[in-house]
Amino acid sequence: MTDPKPSILTQPVSALGAMALALLASFGQFWVFVGQTLSAILGTRWWRWRYRRLLTPQFYEVGTRSVPVILVTGAFVGMVLAVQAYEQFAAAGLTDRLGVIVNISVLRELGPVLAGVMLAGRVGGALTAELGTMRVTEQIDAVRAMGASPIRFLVCPRFLGCLLLIPFLTAYCDIMGVLGGYFISVIVYGVNSDFYWEYSTKLVGRWDIAIGLIKSVFFGGAISLISCYKGFHCRPGAAGVGRATTEAFVASFMAILILDFFLALLLQTIGLRIWGFSSIF
Repeated sequence: MTDPKPSILTQPVSALGAMALALLASFGQFWVFVGQTLSAILGTRWWRWRYRRLLTPQFYEVGTRSVPVILVTGAFVGMVLAVQAYEQFAAAGLTDRLGVIVNISVLRELGPVLAGVMLAGRVGGALTAELGTMRVTEQIDAVRAMGASPIRFLVCPRFLGCLLLIPFLTAYCDIMGVLGGYFISVIVYGVNSDFYWEYSTKLVGRWDIAIGLIKSVFFGGAISLISCYKGFHCRPGAAGVGRATTEAFVASFMAILILDFFLALLLQTIGLRIWGFSSIF
């Protein structure tokens, strides 16, 4: 007995169900991939030369080549924040406290998030394209045929490079954001330099700096894992590599925003429980 032919009303429901099942299966495969990556990292002696030499190219690609982009991004983030906040603070007669809101915004939110987005495009796109090309040209299968683990030799170095270096890149972004905000506030708008730094040092604490750096660790892990997964599972051909690169950036961007929301809730709750609420006014 053959199945009944789908009607006009049931076709959209069937298509939606098939899409949901495909997304669920892909989500499960991603977490299997994450588990394999973490297991390979924990089971590898990274201090040995055969493994350490795999990390050096990734440190250069992720860290050194990303510095110019991060410095420019951070500087303009701080300058834009100062420009947008100056009028409101000037109207309230609180221009001396302008540095507080600029620096807190840079250190806690915009610095880590925008640095993560920029790195998702530059680093994540490169990782996906590189691994996707290796999959299309069957280089990943060749590594597996030689008895080596593609996860250990291809994914783990890239994951560790992002996990270890993106917090440093975020710190550079934060520093340039603070300096950019200072330039616009003090040099352009004439805010008192002494008061600018005095209120900033009093009201911007170490926890504000730590929040952004903690977030960047999770952002780096998400960018690397999503990009490597998309590269490992891209479709054949140049079009498949291009589509995987686009999907990796979109998924990384969404992951950064989702992680930022939940981490902000968690870290702000921890800060309030330990140090309490502090007002900038």
